[in-house]
Amino acid sequence: MRIGPLSVDVPVLLAPMAAVTDLPFRTVCEEMGVGLTITEFLSAHALSAGAQKTVDKMTPSLYGRRFGVQIFGREHESMARAAEMAVSIGASLVDINMGCPAKKVVAGECGSALMKEPELAQELVRTIKRAVPHDVPVTVKHRAGWDDRHRNAAEFACAMVEAGAAMITVHGRTRSQGFSGKSDLGIIARVREAVPAAIPVVGNGDVVDVEGYWRMRGETGCDAVMIGRGAMGNPFLFRSLRALAEGEPDPGAPTLEERACAFARHVELIHAHTEPKRQATELRKACAWYAKGLPGANALRQTVWALTDAEKIVQSARSFFAGLCARPLTDMRATQLMERAGPT
Repeated sequence: MRIGPLSVDVPVLLAPMAAVTDLPFRTVCEEMGVGLTITEFLSAHALSAGAQKTVDKMTPSLYGRRFGVQIFGREHESMARAAEMAVSIGASLVDINMGCPAKKVVAGECGSALMKEPELAQELVRTIKRAVPHDVPVTVKHRAGWDDRHRNAAEFACAMVEAGAAMITVHGRTRSQGFSGKSDLGIIARVREAVPAAIPVVGNGDVVDVEGYWRMRGETGCDAVMIGRGAMGNPFLFRSLRALAEGEPDPGAPTLEERACAFARHVELIHAHTEPKRQATELRKACAWYAKGLPGANALRQTVWALTDAEKIVQSARSFFAGLCARPLTDMRATQLMERAGPT
């Protein structure tokens, strides 16, 4: 897939997610094979004002890997300045968030609220294109529409492309849906049909496995898929999709040992790239993600959520994985069945 001058070999992108896609998370996904990662979505106003907490989240990928930065806002000056800041740290593209459904973001008439103001949205695209070098693509991520009565994704996407957007990502839910219900593949297909073929369209929403990836590609005709929540604790999905893109066999679901190794790598990255006062919080999240679906995961989550010492959190998770790896598979399956059944 080509995004302007930028080539993405594996047509799978990591979605920008607040409080999730920090540098450690992105790095794990990159090492597993995702085609491109994008930072957490960042307030242009906060960036341009020099708010350190937000500025610190605008991090380049390690080892010179390509990455994108996503910004949100509605003020031309701050959006331009934020885009310039993204380019200054080496961003390969600047993505504009026009899809966030959060009340705080929408209350400021940003995110998905911009779908009600296509002319302003167009001007923001033009403003950012003027602010960045010509070889840095400006892209847009938006939703199916504001609500079921205003599902204007196809028209909105065409307007963004007319203004200069080099790629469109569509989440198949409306703003009013939030993350409830199902992502509408039909609306993504209509966007793909409406937008010129030279402009890649990326489908987003509800892809959590290989089957979901193929369903999204097959039913919408999209050029790539963006995966968000499906990657939390399961970066192995990118390993499978990269293998398939390269014509190799799907390595399949991870073993317990592979889960434990991925967790250990994530911990290493948190220790190296997360400020000490935030490490316990990030480690708790990682414990919950990598343990999800395994026997005893709920007990581990409750244990680590009560801990404040980072080393004790890590030790609890290590003991958890060590205990599982030492148990026979038949015992594990029996325990899983009992946990699913609940108390008798």
